[in-house]
Amino acid sequence: MTNPRTIHRFASLLLASAFVFGPAAISFAQSDSSASQDMKTAGSDTKNAAKSTGNGIKKGTTKGLHKTKEGTTTAYDKTKEGSTKAYDKTKEGTQKVVDPNKESTTKAKDKSKEVTQKTKDKTKETSQKVNDSTSPQ
Repeated sequence: MTNPRTIHRFASLLLASAFVFGPAAISFAQSDSSASQDMKTAGSDTKNAAKSTGNGIKKGTTKGLHKTKEGTTTAYDKTKEGSTKAYDKTKEGTQKVVDPNKESTTKAKDKSKEVTQKTKDKTKETSQKVNDSTSPQ
């Protein structure tokens, strides 16, 4: 069986199989390192996604805190103004009964006090917003 024709066919078959199975063998060798690299990449991507999510949550929480603080301050100031007005109106009604001539001076003082109070509240809210915007996020 050492026929030259048989050797030629066997060599052709060997060469053809080398072309067909050679790249497959190389790809199997690469797929092992590729799989481990894919796992490393997936782990890194997961870690980065968790960091990004954490930073987004922190930023949203901080922003919510500042907005809540501003809203609370505003509500407090408005309640204080309403209470002052009610107090002043009660005082004016009482003075009207006791001394009708004194009512106009009391109204002027009360109006001046309200304006001063509103100005203080606005200044306080503005400085609070500035402090909140400069605090670390």
